[in-house]
Amino acid sequence: MNSTPILKKFESNNLFPFALDRFQHEAIAALEAGRSVVVCAPTGSGKTLIGEYTIHRALKRGGRVFYTTPLKALSNQKLRDFRQQFGEENVGLLTGDISINRDAAVLVMTTEIFRNMLYGTSIGAVGTSLHGVEAVVLDECHYMNDRQRGTVWEESIIYCPPEIQLVALSATVANAGQLTEWISQVHGPTQLIYSDYRPVPLEFYFCSSKGLFPLLSKDHTKINQRLIKTPGKGRGSNRDEPGLIELLTHLHEQDMLPAIYFIFSRRRCDDAVAQVSDLSLVTPKEAEQLHKRVHEFLAKNPEAERIGQLQPLLRGIAAHHAGILPAWKGLVEELFQAGLIKVVFATETLAAGINMPARTTVISSLSKRTDDGHRLLKASEFLQMSGRAGRRGMDERGYVVTVQTRFEGAKEAAYLATVGPDPLVSQFTPTYGMVLNLLQTHTLEETKELVESSFGQYLATLHLQPTLQDISKQTQELASLKKQLQGVDEDLCKGYQKLRDRMKVEQQLLKTLEEQALESTRTIAAQALSTAEPGQLLSLKGRHIVTKEPILAVLVAKAPGPGKSPILVCLSQTNRWYVGTGLDVVELHEPLPRWNQFESPIPPGELVLKPGQSRKGNEDTAAIAQLIPSSVPTFYAPEVVEQEGRIAALQAQLKDHPLNQYGHPGTLVKHFKRYKRLESDLSKVKNKLDSHLTAHWEEFLDLINILQQVGCLRQLETQTDGDDDAIENLTFEVTPLGESAAAIRGDNELWLGLALMSGCLEWLEPHQFACACAALVTEVSRPDNWTNYNLSREVEGALSQLQGERRQLFQLQHRHRVALPIWLERQLIAIVEEWALGVEWTELCANTSLDEGDIVRMLRRTLDFLSQIPYVPHISEGLKVNAYRAIQMINRFPVNETVD
Repeated sequence: MNSTPILKKFESNNLFPFALDRFQHEAIAALEAGRSVVVCAPTGSGKTLIGEYTIHRALKRGGRVFYTTPLKALSNQKLRDFRQQFGEENVGLLTGDISINRDAAVLVMTTEIFRNMLYGTSIGAVGTSLHGVEAVVLDECHYMNDRQRGTVWEESIIYCPPEIQLVALSATVANAGQLTEWISQVHGPTQLIYSDYRPVPLEFYFCSSKGLFPLLSKDHTKINQRLIKTPGKGRGSNRDEPGLIELLTHLHEQDMLPAIYFIFSRRRCDDAVAQVSDLSLVTPKEAEQLHKRVHEFLAKNPEAERIGQLQPLLRGIAAHHAGILPAWKGLVEELFQAGLIKVVFATETLAAGINMPARTTVISSLSKRTDDGHRLLKASEFLQMSGRAGRRGMDERGYVVTVQTRFEGAKEAAYLATVGPDPLVSQFTPTYGMVLNLLQTHTLEETKELVESSFGQYLATLHLQPTLQDISKQTQELASLKKQLQGVDEDLCKGYQKLRDRMKVEQQLLKTLEEQALESTRTIAAQALSTAEPGQLLSLKGRHIVTKEPILAVLVAKAPGPGKSPILVCLSQTNRWYVGTGLDVVELHEPLPRWNQFESPIPPGELVLKPGQSRKGNEDTAAIAQLIPSSVPTFYAPEVVEQEGRIAALQAQLKDHPLNQYGHPGTLVKHFKRYKRLESDLSKVKNKLDSHLTAHWEEFLDLINILQQVGCLRQLETQTDGDDDAIENLTFEVTPLGESAAAIRGDNELWLGLALMSGCLEWLEPHQFACACAALVTEVSRPDNWTNYNLSREVEGALSQLQGERRQLFQLQHRHRVALPIWLERQLIAIVEEWALGVEWTELCANTSLDEGDIVRMLRRTLDFLSQIPYVPHISEGLKVNAYRAIQMINRFPVNETVD
């Protein structure tokens, strides 16, 4: 593909001092054509270059670019990279509690910050904060899959003004085309740029106690046949699992280091470091560099040193997980990127975090424990970790090593390596903040249109496409039937159908009466049969002589039977012999006239005296058969005669029914019944369809109801014309309490706003206020976590007062089927108060079971909330001042986040 003119101009200035890949050319061409792009390519393939191109273009034209990331750590990394690449004066950062050069041409931010900016303007309009923005880069766009935060990406795409180009950078997903089509619908023309090319190809290996083997066949489509013959085929035993030192030795000997060794447990990561802590993986020169850089770090941050982590680090071995002090994790990341650390034992959060590629990734287990139980890894999870292997410009090959365990082996590894990526799913969920912010700038009807623009709605519509097609076909058939029944009185059809239904009942009753009458005559006949002589006329129909109508025959002979009933040999009027028993005699008649004039006929020799046997007669018996009358007087039970009369009357009514004037009544009734059944089925299907397509809107309305009841929304107009869609014509005003909640970002903005406006926190000192705020944003802890610190009496009292408000909100949410969390943690938050009062970090950590990383996370969440409070309208100045003072008390090493 030819480059665009502007790209040629840039390339002449050595904008990119290397040849671009095909997908990069295609993406740049699409951007120059004025389209947004979804760039879907493997990790490490060079997707970021597309974002960098938009920055170069904006700087050249005097425009701006927003570069969004899912994580603060990734935003900080991009800030460092872009400052070096584009100049410090051109790059800024916004991450909630940090604001650096916010008016810069290139502004790096978390995606939540961008979404919050969009809340401040009418959707589709360019507010002051977006002035001059040409493009927004949505890095790691596949975070839409994130259960807790995926909504933010969908909102950002829906609310972004259409004149701003979107550059969505995503790892490979199965439904990139659907994502692109959805963005085209809600934002504007968008082109999919898809590539499965990896600049550094991956090779997959499998390690067991037998050794290290290629996992796949030569064509990379199926399992290596050699592995099928080994114990590593599936579930193994402890003997099949390779030792950790043994595995690292394989990697070291085959020049496959540095490696990220993924383990789905913090404790097991630390155990792995301890297990190999005596192993040294660095050269003397690398060891010297490590000593220098680590001791420089510790000189600046003496509190960061940890027993058990330092010595392995100096030998090129480290752990990386959420329980580790963030400052120490940052050091590990820097040293790994510098090639000084040879193996990092990490949880999978590293795979979704900052850019930290390795030559090899080791995936220690192919299953993990989740909230839903123990399960096999998803393809997307496996690909995310695998994608960290292979450093562009450094490695010719990247290696992915899977490991035999008791639960999985080569078969599961080969499946995950060849199955392909998972599709993106929507996690769109309305929140109180969404409701309050949208209703401040939009009518309810406009808001509904925005909510129903979600990716989830788009996918639901695609999923229900066959149902929609069925509805279309059924609707057409319904219209056709309606035309055929035009002019036909519905009541006539119902009346005719009632007569037909009654006719069925009466006919069934007649059948029953006939059977009863037949059984009665059969009983009488059986009693008389003992005295019957040859020449007696009989009516035959029964167990052995099966016929529609009784057969008239003459009794020729009787023979003893196996039971009480004798065997009867009879000749019928059609000159046919029958062998039966008393069970086959329906009725006895008068003897056959002139029977005595004939010699008793002899049955044919081949006629076996076995009930049910039948043979044709001969010429001799034909003369006797001719004497048998074709019919004899039959006894009719009075109840049968009476029932036949009723049926005759019904038949007359049906014949003379007015429906006959419109055509064949049976066909009309059939069409009418089909019409009614279709009408009912369509109604049910449409209701089910509506419930799927309006699910998000119903959730939104539930939140509106709650917000009205707590005083955050006030209804201004009421529709009274009985319109079913009246709710969409209502107008709501956001009250001061609602404006306060709308300005807050959290898991439950309403709860945070109610707590701040409750008055329960007004009399706390700054350190106590920080502790109370921690209670509002800290998730309920595990029961086995502990701290030696106790809550102060003042904080305990404030939280007790808030407990009543929490109970009321919980009950209200429960009634409206809303499951947003309402945190009010008490067990561990005393840590926050002690930290605010100046307790040393080491002392703080010694008085709790929490890992250092968890303590930092709790304090940073508290800081994030405190940093919002000064900007919340309608709350007291005292709370704002306390928030400022609390921030100053808490925001110190190792809690504070520094950006170089």
